[in-house]
Amino acid sequence: MSPIQSRFPSLAALLFISLNVFPTAQAQSKKPSEMKIGLVLDKGGKDDKSFNSAAFAGIRQAEKEFNIATKTVEATDDNAFEPLLRTLAERKYDLIVAVGFAQAEALKKVSAKYPHVKFAIVDTQVDGPNVRSLLFQEHEGSFLVGAIAGMKSQSGKIGFVGGMEIPLIRRFQLGFESGAKHINPKIQVVSNYIGSTSSAWNNPPKGKELAMGQYSSGVDVIYAAAGASGLGVFDAAEEKKKFAIGVDSNQNALKPGFILTSMLKRVDVGVYSTCKDFVQGKFTAGVQRFGLENQGIDFSIDEHNKKILDAETIKKANQIKADIISGKIKVPDFYLKEGK
Repeated sequence: MSPIQSRFPSLAALLFISLNVFPTAQAQSKKPSEMKIGLVLDKGGKDDKSFNSAAFAGIRQAEKEFNIATKTVEATDDNAFEPLLRTLAERKYDLIVAVGFAQAEALKKVSAKYPHVKFAIVDTQVDGPNVRSLLFQEHEGSFLVGAIAGMKSQSGKIGFVGGMEIPLIRRFQLGFESGAKHINPKIQVVSNYIGSTSSAWNNPPKGKELAMGQYSSGVDVIYAAAGASGLGVFDAAEEKKKFAIGVDSNQNALKPGFILTSMLKRVDVGVYSTCKDFVQGKFTAGVQRFGLENQGIDFSIDEHNKKILDAETIKKANQIKADIISGKIKVPDFYLKEGK
């Protein structure tokens, strides 16, 4: 499990913005010790040290804090999502959290069939009176780490390695490229993707292969938005003595001295806060958004990267973050570009 950035406040103290929520929260009749919450992860699994690991950290935090029963299951492929969600619902789990956009269709079907069960899904919107959608402003954080890459690159050439080639990861890519060009309009950005199926999230050898090729071409910083496949990128960074940037969880500790920073997508906060609301009888359906403004998105600073991320770079990055929050900097969004 990747460490969570030490300078953050406790999960319980973090605030988040809720948009388009249904106003009525149903009273909770069960005691916490009688509640059951399920978590369905994608193929990357809870040990991907990235996206799924963050979700798992969130439910574990809730389990410890509220003394609830939890069960985490991992899908072997996309066809497993619906059976897993259905099984948890049939076994009378009170709240079921689906992690990843690929579970959208399965969740639509299962949530409609089990209207008395509460559901949440990460990274996509599913409308329903018993469904909460947890959405993140990934482009904001990607712009921020792109700016950091632009400041730290000596060669003027940086790279991006994405997992599955989908609009969500294109959103990371566009934000990263835009942030780097905010610093250096002439910077070159080389981009590659692991693949076009869900197996792209769990292929470290392919991640390493692509990263080695980029580093050999003159790239000196690579942003890996590829789930567990990003672990191969980090191996390449260490081997080539270059920098990489982590994603979702704080991955700085995986290769100290080679991971420049991590773009923190606080899926742990989204999952934890949903569990907390359910336990306290405050669960609402609808959309909740997490971005730089409410600390749902950020970049990591800790003892593992303090020697390579200098004070001046941090100062400039924090100013860029403030400018994004204030609206002074407009971060391009691939979703809007595609008309989503």
